[in-house]
Amino acid sequence: MAARTIIIDHGSGFLKAGFSGWNEPQMVFPSIVNYIPCRENPGPSYAQRRVSLGIDICHPDTFSYPIQRGRILNWEGMEHIWTFVLERHRREHEDFPVMVTESPLKEPADRRKTLEIMFELQDVPSILLADQLEMSLYASGLLTGVVVDSGYGLTRVQPFYLGRPLRPSGKTLEFAGQDLSAYLFKSLFKEDRNHHNLFQLETVATTQMSKCYVPQNLAEALDFRQSLPSGSDENNTYQLPDGTPVELTPMQRLAPEMFFSPQVFDLQGPSISQAVVDAILACEAALHPMLISHVMACGGNTLYPGFTKRLYKELITDHFSSTKAAMWVGSNRNFSVWLGASVVAHLSSYKSEWMTKEEYEESQRL
Repeated sequence: MAARTIIIDHGSGFLKAGFSGWNEPQMVFPSIVNYIPCRENPGPSYAQRRVSLGIDICHPDTFSYPIQRGRILNWEGMEHIWTFVLERHRREHEDFPVMVTESPLKEPADRRKTLEIMFELQDVPSILLADQLEMSLYASGLLTGVVVDSGYGLTRVQPFYLGRPLRPSGKTLEFAGQDLSAYLFKSLFKEDRNHHNLFQLETVATTQMSKCYVPQNLAEALDFRQSLPSGSDENNTYQLPDGTPVELTPMQRLAPEMFFSPQVFDLQGPSISQAVVDAILACEAALHPMLISHVMACGGNTLYPGFTKRLYKELITDHFSSTKAAMWVGSNRNFSVWLGASVVAHLSSYKSEWMTKEEYEESQRL
């Protein structure tokens, strides 16, 4: 195995990339591409447009996310992102093996397409496609437990025993960070909302990152926030482009409650705590104490203040009061998948999982 491996973890919202062995990824940027018509020959076809990363401030209506709800829908955009990452990590005359994380939802055809792009277009020497939730488990240093991963596109719960996923018990919830963003867009800007308006995008992102939190009790938190005099909390406002301050409503500040009370926000499915309970109960009873004592929270949404405390509280109060429960929380848990992959890249036990370019070419001839 090579001394260094390029690790690429691409989520629905952000891509994390870098060399294995580091304590955090060296590249983190939104999983966004934009398509801009060429001035000389404007039009919708590939030959008449150029693709680039991120949001073009001069053409903010041209961007899109290649990955939706954990599934790659735009392979051209994904190829452009991979090209950008690999070009910046490759040294002159030196190729590195590549490790790409993948969603448990990925279909066999998606895996074949990834191999095709990496070997035939990117010319990588070898590749390992790794399960994202399994990598999060390795980041914790554990082999048995329940991974609770909540990112931009999906919220997933997966029990593991001795490093192997207990597949039938896994749960996937299709509400996550993008649904919280959609709620804030709708409540902040109402009929004037425009998901390609740069000011609105920035306002929603700032509100999510610096003003939202998970209450320990929704009713009590609402009563408290509603009792505050107007203007008493300077963290409760945002500014319009003309400088006019606008006060956030209590529910806007408490928007991450949707992970624990999705029905309040007209979302389908169980709460994240109920999904954890259902996943554990779907496993053998003998494993329940070990699983509930090793619940690992990861993904960007778990960084909201109060998130892990609320999850722990609901698990021990409503379901496992007689069992010793424990939450495993890392400071870099938004990078858990990448960090776990960085560890696995050099494990000899995974050597057989790697595919070389020669093996790929041989499989194509069969």
